[in-house]
Amino acid sequence: MTAERATAPPAAPGPDRTAPARPTAPDRAGAPGVRPSVAPAPAPAAGTGAAADPARQVLVRCLAWVDGHREGFVLPDDVLEPYTDVNRTLKPLGELAQLCSTVHRTTAPDDPCHALAGDLVGHAWREVREGGLLLDLLRSEPFATYPFEIYAAFAGHGLRHAGFEALARTLAGTRGWAHTEQHANRQLGVLNSERRVGVPAHTDAGAVLRRTWLGGLSEPWTLERSSGYALTHTVFHVADWGLAPERLPADLDAYLRTWLPAWIDGCLEGAQWDLGAELVAVAACLPGPPADGVFEAAWPVLAAVQDPGGSLPETGAPAGRAAAGEPGAPDPYPFLGCYHSTLVTSFAAALTLACLRAAGGPAGSGAAAGPGAPARSGRSAVKTGREESA
Repeated sequence: MTAERATAPPAAPGPDRTAPARPTAPDRAGAPGVRPSVAPAPAPAAGTGAAADPARQVLVRCLAWVDGHREGFVLPDDVLEPYTDVNRTLKPLGELAQLCSTVHRTTAPDDPCHALAGDLVGHAWREVREGGLLLDLLRSEPFATYPFEIYAAFAGHGLRHAGFEALARTLAGTRGWAHTEQHANRQLGVLNSERRVGVPAHTDAGAVLRRTWLGGLSEPWTLERSSGYALTHTVFHVADWGLAPERLPADLDAYLRTWLPAWIDGCLEGAQWDLGAELVAVAACLPGPPADGVFEAAWPVLAAVQDPGGSLPETGAPAGRAAAGEPGAPDPYPFLGCYHSTLVTSFAAALTLACLRAAGGPAGSGAAAGPGAPARSGRSAVKTGREESA
């Protein structure tokens, strides 16, 4: 890749080498040093059942962990230097903005998680100097798409920077922008970002979708780690991170309802917590009522894996839990080994709860999987490997 420094989904921003030092800012406007709290959590709504209760518990604990680890999402002063690893700097911040924005938009205004998720997006916005750093990044790498995608996460939250958008409109109208070479699922991310920012789409999203692993209705037994992450991000980009499920074509909806139960079981049995949580989020992105039984099976497992301090590992056996969560206890996982899985699990939990509310019934009500649905077991349902996420 010539233009893109980041290879994973929504990356993030970086300061300008000529910009003044970032000013310190209160954690919340008008309330220096005061952050919203998610404890104690409100009691779950009556009748929500076996899926909503653990999902709510997981959401509260995940956000509390993220809130307590804001320093991990602070950008270094040299973030624009070519030697800086964007996967350790820009990517975490961009994911914080995107996933917490969705949590904010899918939770009720009186929910403490709503306020905290919004405050975390505000933290990320301050880190990018309210868009100024993203403009500097776009100027330094005009045909990289990740600054545009990071900015789109903020734009979807209503946070805008006029200078960035003026330059973005110019660049997005060039032949070079239209012919940037990318995998199809990454191109869908750019197209969704263009929609959020308000610039014309550089190509037809429907045609791009049909070039993806999911869009081709690939044989379900060929799913592995790399195609799994490509699938989840295809859905996230098409459905605008769960906010526009109606954009998912009917044939892909039916295909996912049939095979998601086996894939999720395979991930959870194989201790692939990050990919498993992303697939649960996909289930919550489907139009209409939730797929039968998926949430009830997944959320008790994810709740059991979650450390008392709130984090979840990306893969592997959970760390020892004896001292975890006690005052002064060290984190059981390094930040880079758990921040994404913790964020994406909070995202999946918020979407699940919104999906259950929209269904208007107790957890577990919903459309059944189609004929020929696989048995809900089997470690082999998702192949493991060293492939990186899409």
